[in-house]
Amino acid sequence: MEKLDCNFEIKDITATGTFAGYGNVYGIVDDGNDIVAHGAFGASLADWGAKGRLPALLWQHNSRQPIGAYDTIKEDSRGLYVEGKLALKTQLGAEAYELMKMGAISGLSVGFRSKDDSYDAKTDVRTIKQGDLYEVSVVTFPMNDDARVQAVKSIEEIGDLSGAELYLREVGGVSRSKAKALVSRIHALARRAASQPAEDDVTKALHLLNQRKAILAAS
Repeated sequence: MEKLDCNFEIKDITATGTFAGYGNVYGIVDDGNDIVAHGAFGASLADWGAKGRLPALLWQHNSRQPIGAYDTIKEDSRGLYVEGKLALKTQLGAEAYELMKMGAISGLSVGFRSKDDSYDAKTDVRTIKQGDLYEVSVVTFPMNDDARVQAVKSIEEIGDLSGAELYLREVGGVSRSKAKALVSRIHALARRAASQPAEDDVTKALHLLNQRKAILAAS
């Protein structure tokens, strides 16, 4: 699951823990060189509506730490607008409320899977055209800093070249073009190594050839 972070303004957070903001703003290139097209989450929100539910309200993208629930998630001309309510009778919900009220927390981040995107090699920018929205988190740090905390776990989940590229971008803070180039280079080196005999095999082969040469010379 991917993440896109942006700053948000807390509007009229009340004693009941309600707040409003934008989980993502359209048309803005983020630190990971991603941009979300207008309407990218429309189909996903329609699916959620058909289920009678909304994406989760989480703390720092941790699925084990819900801190409340959303009353409204919708797209408008600016971006993905959300209205949520913190669970103030829980320790984490109450802590989040206090931090948001004093301005110590000022970030929202969407967790999603891309279903349709495009990449511009000239600008090194990926445009998310359609994505499945899973959750909108209250976060402290931007995307790369948050990912580094989970680096040990995340690296174990890499199963293909695309996953390796994504890991480099989110955890290492590497641009899309550099991540692609590095993964492509590693893949080429791995294929070259696989097509060549191991060093021990070469040594053994040379030894057998020398033995054969000695036998032929003796005869």
